[in-house]
Amino acid sequence: MTTHSSVLVTGASTGIGATYAERFARRGHDLVLVARDQARLDALAARLREEHAVSVDVLRADLTEAADLTTVEARLRNDARIGILINNAGLAQSGGFVGQTSESIDHLVALNITAVTRLAAAIAPRLAQAGEGAIVNLGSVVGLAPEFGMSIYGATKAYVLFLSQGLSLELSPKGVYVQAVLPAGTRTEIWERAGIEVSNPSDLMDVGELVDAALVGFDRRELVTIPPLQDAAHWNALDGARQGLLADLRQAHAADRYRAVS
Repeated sequence: MTTHSSVLVTGASTGIGATYAERFARRGHDLVLVARDQARLDALAARLREEHAVSVDVLRADLTEAADLTTVEARLRNDARIGILINNAGLAQSGGFVGQTSESIDHLVALNITAVTRLAAAIAPRLAQAGEGAIVNLGSVVGLAPEFGMSIYGATKAYVLFLSQGLSLELSPKGVYVQAVLPAGTRTEIWERAGIEVSNPSDLMDVGELVDAALVGFDRRELVTIPPLQDAAHWNALDGARQGLLADLRQAHAADRYRAVS
């Protein structure tokens, strides 16, 4: 991507999204910042314009609201300057599965799955036609770990990983780069907003360190970037085991261990 491409960042008013915005502004990219908090968006936009001499548009939107989501989709479809989407907006889950209400489930799925998918779908055809561009989807290591107990949240993040892998297979031959970023615990407001008390904040990664590591993966064109993973061989082994499992499938017949014993 050239530095003339604009970057649209969701969840941009604070935390990971705001840090992505600052880092891309530092690289010379113009920005479109999307979030619910108008005052924070305006303050961030003013600072980035002043510090980095880039153009920054603010688009206030709640991506769980149909009309707002449609507005952001239209911007992604129609604004040819936007060449990078940072699909960052997300919501965490507090409490176990049996404690969730229908409303909380709908809200979580709407932001973590529906919005991510529809925004990617809005920009992907245009990027594929142009033969360049990037879609970055923020997942979580929780999507690899049902043991962590955040069943719905983890399931939404497992979806984000699968979606990213599938999009990469489809779009990378057309020149479009897709990256899944899987943070672990990071010091952002997501915990407070979800009503989750963090016992030891020092155990969480600084948001700047997280985004800087993710951008190293971005520049290297990694498909899956896991900043807290110390040994990449573990991810390679996991993905290799998955591919080995697929190679062992025999669709026409059940495995011998499932055959009835006469």
